[in-house]
Amino acid sequence: MDNFRHNCSLACVAPFATWIALMTLLPASASAYAIRTAATAAVGAVCLFAAWRRPCALRETRPSGTCANMLMATFVGLAVCALWVLPEHFAPYRSWCVLPIGADSAAASSAPSPYDPAVCGWTLTIVKLVGSAFVIAPVEEVFFRHFLYKRLICRDFWNVPIRHFDASAFCWTVILFTLEHDRPLAAAMAGAAYGMLAIWRGLPAAIVAHAVTNFALGLHVIVRGEWGFW
Repeated sequence: MDNFRHNCSLACVAPFATWIALMTLLPASASAYAIRTAATAAVGAVCLFAAWRRPCALRETRPSGTCANMLMATFVGLAVCALWVLPEHFAPYRSWCVLPIGADSAAASSAPSPYDPAVCGWTLTIVKLVGSAFVIAPVEEVFFRHFLYKRLICRDFWNVPIRHFDASAFCWTVILFTLEHDRPLAAAMAGAAYGMLAIWRGLPAAIVAHAVTNFALGLHVIVRGEWGFW
């Protein structure tokens, strides 16, 4: 049982840990982001393969892939994207709800970005878009909503149903998710939205919502040139 617990925990944590470790060790550049994306995707693929071969905690037992759930997930993802972008039009929000506090995020948005295709080329810009939506979004959801949330409820987290609501675990998961992002208010709302969606509609719905948010945000960044969001 201890070996089973270790394997399940490792499968949920390893991709996210890989992402955070490389984000800490590598510079903030487009090429470094591509390396982080590839490494995290590789670790995630190994974990997914291991989970598929045995009844591990990565398997979602609650049916949640219906059309209605995916439509709901898409709506939530687009709504979170709007909540992430629209408040930036207000100077007090830019000054006090975007890190570092007191800085002018509008000025930061106009600064040269390592992800601008004029700087790094379109290939690395597309890697950033795809990686944020289809690699880091699923990895974060598996870690925060599937592993961390249920692990805070019970040590044997694989026995905790995804639909179970625990206020303390939910709040701590939202707080820790918020600390990972540079827009605390928007991140808190996003974490709460994805968390409730996971409880109501299942983990796949939360993954889809997060992926939609990141993809829509990336398209906004590229089309509008508002690189400060990246």
